[in-house]
Amino acid sequence: MSKPMTRAERRAYNQRRHAEQRQARAAERGPQGMADLWWERARKIARNRVEAGDEQVWADLALTLNNFCDRYSA
Repeated sequence: MSKPMTRAERRAYNQRRHAEQRQARAAERGPQGMADLWWERARKIARNRVEAGDEQVWADLALTLNNFCDRYSA
């Protein structure tokens, strides 16, 4: 018999499950769905890093997006 999950364990489990479901739905939409998912994750990471004191993270993301746009713009 397994012991019941703590509140924190249950929350982490639910977050993982939700993320897996979102990823599956995004994958069904193909590369555009996955790009949308990555964009959301990149913004979340940037917000979390700024809260932790990393002020450079938004500049790095902006540079990455700028490089992409330069590569593919007409």
